[in-house]
Formats: sequence, structure tokens, C-alpha cells
Amino acid sequence: MNKIIIAIDGHSSCGKSSTAKGAASRLDYTYIDTGAMYRAVTLYFHNHHISLSNDKEIEEALDAIDIEFRKDKLGKSLTVLNGVSVENEIRKLYIANKVSEVSALPQVRHAMVAQQRKMGQKKGVVMDGRDIGSVVFPDAELKIFMTADPVVRAHRRQAELMEKGDFMSFEDILENLKKRDYLDSTRKESPLIQVPDAEIIDTSHMTLEEQIALVCILADEATAHKLNSANND
Repeated sequence: MNKIIIAIDGHSSCGKSSTAKGAASRLDYTYIDTGAMYRAVTLYFHNHHISLSNDKEIEEALDAIDIEFRKDKLGKSLTVLNGVSVENEIRKLYIANKVSEVSALPQVRHAMVAQQRKMGQKKGVVMDGRDIGSVVFPDAELKIFMTADPVVRAHRRQAELMEKGDFMSFEDILENLKKRDYLDSTRKESPLIQVPDAEIIDTSHMTLEEQIALVCILADEATAHKLNSANND
């Protein structure tokens, strides 16, 4: 009764996943990285040469895909595709360049949304993505829309890649982010939108700790509102 669904939407590389993970840990909630789910599907499609224009191939591939989240010995969340951790591989740029196109496919979105709704049935989840507050959980008690200046986001993304030993020029990363923003916002199936009742967080000049703290404050307020509403009923 005292747990809620926290839906975090927004642009890529604005801190959604890191903030969602941190808030989930602090609130003792379950973190669900929907972006990782779409990246895992993209990796499977890439490895198995699935044609994005062949409906039969797509349906058969989706039937063969099993995605789950596990924690390693240090408590870090791992994305597991068909029993194998793909956490590092799905973060590479060749996946980032393809994930918007794959995730725009209606069959893919319907399959992933069904899994996401099942994961959130018991409440107490923090879920981030592009359509969580608009499609997956339109009745979520707390909806957040995160954004940041594209240049800031590109610098952050470059730093993340360099930490993993991958180098990509700033210009290429910025172009990739702009392309993904356009594709995510203009696709027909579940586009990225800012729902009217979402709390807006611009992370351009915020530290990760400040982002996490703000989400936790908003979560406490939303939980209190839920309890008060229940008591008044």
C-alpha cells in the first residue's frame, strides 16, 4: 500500500538510468531499465541478422528472446539475454545507432510493454525509458520527465564510453544523440512525449546526487499523497 510506481521518461544520456538506479536503491525499490530491454532486443536482432521489414522473422525472434535483470556480486544490475549477461555489449555505439529503429517496431514495443507491465504489477518499482508515463504506466503515482542540453549529454556520453575503453569523437556522439531524439520523438508507435502531469527535471547543471535526492523527495511526496487519498476514501 505504501509503495508506488515511479515512471521516468526523457532523452538519452540525460541521467535517467543512473538516477533511477540510485533512487531505487535508496527507496528499496526494484529498478527496471527498459532501455536495456530494447538494447538487448537490438543486439539479438543484430546477431541473428533479423530483417526489420520481415514481420515473420521479427515475431519468431521475439518469441525466442528472454530478458531478465540480475545483480552481480557487487549489487550492480546486469541485463541478461537468454541466460547470458550482455550488460557491456548493449552499451556500445553500434547498438545505440540501431536501437531507436528497432524499438520503433510495433511488435517489439508491444512485447516489451507487456513484460514491463508484468514487472510493475506489485508496485515498488522505478522504471525509466521513453514511454513509461505515457504508455506503460499512464496511472503511475509519480511521473518524471528528464532532459538536458544536448552538448552536456554528449560530453557525458563520451565520458561513459571512455571509462569502458571505447573512444568516439564528440561530434559523432552529438550527432547520434540528435538522431535518436528525432527518431524517438517522431515515431508513430509510443513516441517520446512529455505528459502533462510529469515533474520536469533539467539535469544540465545538476550532479547525480542532486538528481537522486530530488527524485526521492518527489517519491516521498507522491507516496504521502497516495496514503492521504486512501485514508480520505
